[in-house]
Amino acid sequence: MRRLPFLFALLFASSISHAEPPELDWLELMPDDDRQALEEMPDISHDTPEGDGDFTARGGLKQKARDLPAVMYSAKTVPALNGREIRLGGYPVPLENDAKGRSTAFFLVPYPGACIHLPPPPPNQIVLVRYPKGFRVEDISIPLWVDGRLRVEKVSNELADAAYAIEASAVEPVEEEAL
Repeated sequence: MRRLPFLFALLFASSISHAEPPELDWLELMPDDDRQALEEMPDISHDTPEGDGDFTARGGLKQKARDLPAVMYSAKTVPALNGREIRLGGYPVPLENDAKGRSTAFFLVPYPGACIHLPPPPPNQIVLVRYPKGFRVEDISIPLWVDGRLRVEKVSNELADAAYAIEASAVEPVEEEAL
């Protein structure tokens, strides 16, 4: 009978260690003033140049328009999120692949087609995901759950500017209705 409490404690500890991290909403990545500015923003054009070819030739996720409200260029972050284990749902924009064709680095964005619709999300709505284990991206319109440690980290390359990065511990496809 002395083993029963030990077994319950072991089962409880095991279930805690395999629990999913808390889910983070994309708007939580924005400071309050940015969130308010986004809510008050007038409608903007969402031209869709899908027929123009590869999105990387057009600049990808980088803001090209200079006449948008300031919130659309914002790289302001929420420092309290730095180092938190989180779960974030979004859509991949592949960057680097391993020898087996699995994506080991990609940008995660809040909506599908962010790389081909203009304007793209602001830097504080783009997250660089590093996942050395790799994940096969079959279709960029299939949403993913990304679990891992979020970092406030400015990342800039020819494709995008991001204000956050995640060292992913897990990446998995998710039903879009669950996002």
